[in-house]
Amino acid sequence: MSDDFVDYVMELFGPFGTATARRMFGGHGVYLDGLMFAIVSRDMLYLKADEMNRIEFEQAGCEIFGYARKGKRATLNFFRAPEDAMESPELMLPWARSAYAAALRANAKRQVAGQAQAARKIAQQKTAGNKSAKTKTARAAKQLERSKRTK
Repeated sequence: MSDDFVDYVMELFGPFGTATARRMFGGHGVYLDGLMFAIVSRDMLYLKADEMNRIEFEQAGCEIFGYARKGKRATLNFFRAPEDAMESPELMLPWARSAYAAALRANAKRQVAGQAQAARKIAQQKTAGNKSAKTKTARAAKQLERSKRTK
């Protein structure tokens, strides 16, 4: 993969904000404010998609990002950037905004899922604690009953 292409992609995202590219899996992840919203692979740019903006990419005839994984084809929710968007930062801007919005939504879902998982774990610990306390109380009551009988 050409570093010149990655540099060009960074120029395309210039009006959108200070995006950074990090090497990963033979390509680059493109990040803004810590969120990956694009992938550069084999001198092609792929933008983040979800159920909200996927139709935009499909209507523009964009291909989904795919790769070989254990002998099978795997895909990610990233679509190749439209050809015309690759021509200028101004044409790329709405696509970059859409991809970043999808990254924000995915991050929000992960945070909610993480909070729900933490809440379930706390509830399980409380339930286990309550059972333990009930068991200790029952044991203490039995011991008290035994001690009353022996007196």
